[in-house]
Amino acid sequence: MATEEGIVIKPGRLDGSTMWVRTTRSSACKACSARNSCKPEENTEEMEVEAVNAANAVVGDRIVLSFKTTSLLKATFLLYIFPVLCMIGGAFIGQMLAEMNDYNASIGSAVTAFLFFGLSFRYIRVKGNKLAEHADYKPRITRIMHKVSSKPPISSGA
Repeated sequence: MATEEGIVIKPGRLDGSTMWVRTTRSSACKACSARNSCKPEENTEEMEVEAVNAANAVVGDRIVLSFKTTSLLKATFLLYIFPVLCMIGGAFIGQMLAEMNDYNASIGSAVTAFLFFGLSFRYIRVKGNKLAEHADYKPRITRIMHKVSSKPPISSGA
């Protein structure tokens, strides 16, 4: 399980099931299917992400976020390997179609490869949006490292 540390900055859904967490962007973010729901701060490595509140954290708590590694691997495959496989498949199909219709096999292969490559990104966008809705592909607040004091501040009475 991949983990990151962060600070709860605001509530997410009204029922308290999610919280917005400020954390530092890492290399794991590139493969995350929920990366589009994160809100990076301008010109910094900090970002905000909505996470499932499994630890009942409140605003101000320093927490640990975790991501299922299997979900991370599936998202990585979809993002990096799938387009290459589509392109290779498109090249083979293009070459076969070109040979069957007496066209230049190289041109047919290249055109179909890039067509399949482009279509793979459309598929990734649709599939990624569906995956982002599942709880398995969302970060979870698993532990509270430092709980915010629930006591109100002491006023001086002046």
